Amino acid sequence: MTTGVLSLDKRVPRIASTVAEPVLVRLALILVSLTFLGLFLFVPLAAILFEALKHGLGAYLVSFQEPDAIAAIELTLLATAIALPLNVVFGLSAAWAIAKFEFWGKQVLITLIDLPFSVSPVVAGLIYVLLFGLQGALGPWLAAHDIKIIFAVPGIVLATIFVTFPFVARELIPHMQAQGKDEEEAALVLGATGWQTFWRVTLPSIKWSLLYGVILCNARAMGEFGAVSVVSGHIRGETNTMPLHVEILYNEYNYVAAFAVASLLALLSLVTLAAKSLVEWTSSVEQKENRP
Repeated sequence: MTTGVLSLDKRVPRIASTVAEPVLVRLALILVSLTFLGLFLFVPLAAILFEALKHGLGAYLVSFQEPDAIAAIELTLLATAIALPLNVVFGLSAAWAIAKFEFWGKQVLITLIDLPFSVSPVVAGLIYVLLFGLQGALGPWLAAHDIKIIFAVPGIVLATIFVTFPFVARELIPHMQAQGKDEEEAALVLGATGWQTFWRVTLPSIKWSLLYGVILCNARAMGEFGAVSVVSGHIRGETNTMPLHVEILYNEYNYVAAFAVASLLALLSLVTLAAKSLVEWTSSVEQKENRP
């Protein structure tokens, strides 16, 4: 019996070594991945920075002092600041309902959450134009009450919310489904209120997924172009976000200013990537520490 066990133990490393990929295959896969990242990520980023700083740091900084650039940055931050908390509220509510309850139309709700992933942002913008434009369904009533949505800030915020609302919900739903309802039910049995259960039981367990969703939602909101382009009207200094401002500057052959603003968007993307990596690393460390 002992001999059989020992011989089996000796055979295990050999089996594992035969399953492992050959060195050449691993090197080829790594090389392909790095080449792809280099061509489609690092080279474009380097080109943006090179073009932005082509005429010196002074010209680069002047690009951000123009009133139109300042207005575009402010509008982008404003739209993101409004869309982000609303998406967090929706994401938490939808994830809680889908993961914790059974109700009629649950699958329909899950499908609708994925709608912005399957619908072109341009189509989403056109939907808002058909609803709130002067010739739209609600256009005459809005005009009669002097309410402006299309070609104004409210339309930009609505378009931003539409293209970003799945991110928080989609990060939370699988986590909360895997978590189950045992901990919440135990807290309620021990006398905790629903609000106390959420803050002390549910939220600590989903905090990393929530933060991950917030980071992705923030990045998508700042970089949105298609839907915002349709509803904005491209009014300089009023309804142009940073991506739209880059397009206008580039079409006017103002390459230095265009690439300067584009570099700011790229920098925000890198910050988002760093924050995403930090969240993933911190979450994995915490999970290892909590394992029995």
